[in-house]
Amino acid sequence: MALGNRRTGAQGEFWIAVEDVARAPGHPFYTALNRVFKQYGFDAFVEERCKAFYAENGRPGIPPGVYFRCQLVGYFEGIDSERGIEWRIADSLSLREFIGVSLKESPPDHSSFARIRQRLSLEVHEEVFAWILQLLAKEGLVKGQTIGVDGTTLEANAAMRSIVRRDTGESYRAFLTKLAKESGIATPTQEDLARLDRERKKKASNDDWQNPHDPDARITKMKDGTTHLGYKAEHATDLDTGAVLHVALHGGDAADTKTLCATIAATSETLERLAAQPELQEKVAPAVEEVVADKGYHSNEMVCACADAAVRTYISEPKRGRRNWENKSVEKQAVYANRRRITNDRGKRLLRARGEKLERPFAHCYDRGGMRRIHLRGKENILKRLLVHVGGFNLGQVMRKLVGFGTPKELPPLILPILAFLGAYWSKAVPLTRSANIKYPRMLAVA
Repeated sequence: MALGNRRTGAQGEFWIAVEDVARAPGHPFYTALNRVFKQYGFDAFVEERCKAFYAENGRPGIPPGVYFRCQLVGYFEGIDSERGIEWRIADSLSLREFIGVSLKESPPDHSSFARIRQRLSLEVHEEVFAWILQLLAKEGLVKGQTIGVDGTTLEANAAMRSIVRRDTGESYRAFLTKLAKESGIATPTQEDLARLDRERKKKASNDDWQNPHDPDARITKMKDGTTHLGYKAEHATDLDTGAVLHVALHGGDAADTKTLCATIAATSETLERLAAQPELQEKVAPAVEEVVADKGYHSNEMVCACADAAVRTYISEPKRGRRNWENKSVEKQAVYANRRRITNDRGKRLLRARGEKLERPFAHCYDRGGMRRIHLRGKENILKRLLVHVGGFNLGQVMRKLVGFGTPKELPPLILPILAFLGAYWSKAVPLTRSANIKYPRMLAVA
């Protein structure tokens, strides 16, 4: 059976073979990224690391290289849900070619992403993140001498109205009802419970309450002042190149001064492993030598601990007024040394570099793909997603060096002068006017 073409009246074929379908050359970014993966053996690496999690018999599973590529699509395309990742891949020929799915095959189902993430261990995701860091180091994008540390709160996929007592397991409403009856209100109404709740102090303590659906989430105050269950994501960033060297996830109530030492130690271990490779010994520092952070990380104990570990600190000092240093000579010496460093020229340059190389990319990582509001549950499960997401940011650094742009939606630098030239040419050739009779020449398409 043949169908007619309404424009020309020609007969068209009813069936067409897949190999005869006209294909675009593909997106240059994903094509270049696949070349990088092939050059450095990404698929062979992840298949070797994930071999223990796949059975030899049974239905063929999704290759680990396809799984990690799909997760990277979420970062590069700015998609906040795994269902959206599936839809985007199904509609794009370039993304199908990137992950290796032909037109005859369906893209991986969004539910498969969750199953594979639960199947693969956290160590596998950490090794993939370390593989990307090794790629950055080979391209000269990891120095490691000076790092910046910062953290942000992420809203958990758990509601405050669902919290229960840690000791008894009763809900918040049942707890308020019991308090109202003890105060003399036999049948408390919703207004009575709300008034009683307003009069209570320290009513949302993490020592007393938890969410049964996500016990790892902690009650915390977000950046906009609201109170939610959340987590704290912390990055250690190379201030010389902007590469993220370490990603940590803590409860939302974790203080900055309690997590800095662990982050510095983990970053030093990462640098030590990189510097142990012969081709990277002269490129990567074997340990962290300087750390730059904001005033939330400043405390006497923290500055002294960094001084004992031979790490120079450039931590902004909050205004605390006149200090009492009686019987605190060691703390005084460490705090004053940090104060001198942040007020000299080098300290000021590093604090400015922290805003450029740490805070702005930090916001970019979590605003892209809607990661400020997490759709997963469980600390380990969320950390797996964060490692791949931030790994995509690091891959963007490599791609920006190799091909000139770090995401698929960035314009190549060579196009910008062309657009500027064409804009200047047409503005001179055709003066701006309000007349409706003038005919403007058609703009040339820039591929």
